[in-house]
Amino acid sequence: MDIEEAATPRLTREDRYRILVEGIIDYAIYMLDPAGVVTSWNKGAQRFKGYTDHEIVGQHFSRFYTVGDRATDLPARALMIAETEGRFEQEGWRVRKDGSLMWAHVLIDPIRTEDGTLLGFAKVTRDLTEQQATKAALRQSEQRFRLLVQGVRDYAIYMLDPTGRVTSWNKGAQRFKGYSDAEIIGEHFSRFYTDEDRATDLPGTALATATKEGRFEAEGWRIRKDGSRFWANVVIDAIRGDHGELIGFAKITRDITERRDAQQALEETRARFIQSQKMEAVGQLTGGVAHDFNNLLAVVLGNLELARKRLPPDPKLRQLIDNSIQAAHRGATLTKRMLAFARRQELSTTPVDVPDLIRGMGDMLQRSIGLNIPVIMQFPLQLPHVLADANQLELVVLNLCVNARDATPAGGTITLVAREAKVSAEDVQGLKPGNYVCLSVIDTGEGMDAETLAKAAEPFFTTKGVGKGTGLGLSMAHGFAEQSGGRLLLKSVKGQGTTAELWLPEADMSKAIQPDRQAEPELPKLDPVTVLVVDDDALVLMNTAAMLEDLGHTVVEAVSGEQALRILRRSRETIDLVITDQMMPGMTGTQLIDAIWAEYPDMVAILASGYAELPQNGLVPVPRLTKPFGQSELARTLMTSLRPEGLVLPFRPKLA
Repeated sequence: MDIEEAATPRLTREDRYRILVEGIIDYAIYMLDPAGVVTSWNKGAQRFKGYTDHEIVGQHFSRFYTVGDRATDLPARALMIAETEGRFEQEGWRVRKDGSLMWAHVLIDPIRTEDGTLLGFAKVTRDLTEQQATKAALRQSEQRFRLLVQGVRDYAIYMLDPTGRVTSWNKGAQRFKGYSDAEIIGEHFSRFYTDEDRATDLPGTALATATKEGRFEAEGWRIRKDGSRFWANVVIDAIRGDHGELIGFAKITRDITERRDAQQALEETRARFIQSQKMEAVGQLTGGVAHDFNNLLAVVLGNLELARKRLPPDPKLRQLIDNSIQAAHRGATLTKRMLAFARRQELSTTPVDVPDLIRGMGDMLQRSIGLNIPVIMQFPLQLPHVLADANQLELVVLNLCVNARDATPAGGTITLVAREAKVSAEDVQGLKPGNYVCLSVIDTGEGMDAETLAKAAEPFFTTKGVGKGTGLGLSMAHGFAEQSGGRLLLKSVKGQGTTAELWLPEADMSKAIQPDRQAEPELPKLDPVTVLVVDDDALVLMNTAAMLEDLGHTVVEAVSGEQALRILRRSRETIDLVITDQMMPGMTGTQLIDAIWAEYPDMVAILASGYAELPQNGLVPVPRLTKPFGQSELARTLMTSLRPEGLVLPFRPKLA
């Protein structure tokens, strides 16, 4: 034995165990006698519980238990279980010396001799307070998250397993889709998709995309439990474990049906506004062209009629003039359609019995359409009158029926149906709330696709081919309906025919003035008078003057309102009547008549115009000449204006 070995004390096995136990500081390891009294105490016990070995050895271990546990005699039961079952293990609250609590994992093992005699107990305690706090925080966080998810009602938030089966279900999902959690958990999420989407395996594609890319997002129709549809925004996120394995999917669905409907309504409103602006611009152009064309036709018709009166007895020459007059009248009809589209035609609105009017034109309709296409009329026994221009309404019905005929080249039927309807806000697009009569012209023809239908009422658009249509029939009907306070609606499906709905406002019969249907008596010949004719168009001015002079009258010409007033002030005593155009630069016809009446209240005036844009309060007392007019219309208007009873007016309202 060397010196170093002699200096090192020999340690028994018991010494080594004691040094090992006393050196452990992360576990409280101590001994109890069979009665539970502490007989040993290591550094770990001192660190956890706060007692030194002098303070605790000889004390009963029950002081480490809470008051509640001691009240249930848990310390004694723990020793009994350890003695009888060979082991006692538990987690629970324990008390330190300073009275604070710690969450402890406790293990008690009995210690026996070789013959089985109980010597005491070995007690190992570990302080798990931090771990318990972490677990409690985690549980609290999970609970809060679960309550949060469950409490969300505006989103459907639920989990899917990797195969797409529902594993959780929140209140929002129940509200949107109608299923309770008991009904849907374990079911495949594809049941929320439409038949069309399932046929293309959209659910499988969604999961595959989420698996591959981590996320899938889309909008589309989804199905509720009751079979109804809603427009949904869907997000699917893949959920993976610590090692990247797919655990399942988180699915968030939001019902955005209202937002989609609002967006569509906004887009439709924007489209209608753009269309309205476009049609207004085209209407302005069309109205201006029609106005100028009317002036030209007035000159042509007037000169042709004057020329016909001076023709030599040559039948061939008369036929040429008559053909030219007929062509000019056709041109006048075209301008009326253009003005109708531009909503600038002159309308004489009266209460109209729609079924009576259409039955009265039945023969003309059948001849216009042809005998191979039957016209069926279905009208109720009683139907309110509409407020419209009867002549223009006849023209519109004829146009719609001719269009229906052209849409059924292989034969079919045309049905005219009328019904009464009360329209509230937004019931019929573009109509104000009120009482209406809806006249429908229904054909069984070729129908129109969506693109053609969208353009059908635009001016000059036609599908009839070159030379077979002006493209103004539907646009004229549209303009007439708008100017009458109604609406023209077209409904069509390719291969299933077309329905044209003409909505017209119901007439208030208590306020309506019934037209005088008595034939006007033959007027006597008018003595020569002096007429002041005012028009800024030199050709029209010359033509009107020529027709008046041919009737035996004296004509004084003016090219503006200002010039006309100067002439009147110089020659008032010689002027019997004024005929003025409406659309003139500087001063309109109505403004001129206002100025004339301010100085000469008894002066008779006639307004000549092809426009309807006139102040409504000035239409009654002023005789009108609608351009283009011929010599007969001119003569009759002069006669009715200069009758003695026509000179006395109770008042002179402002026109401009």
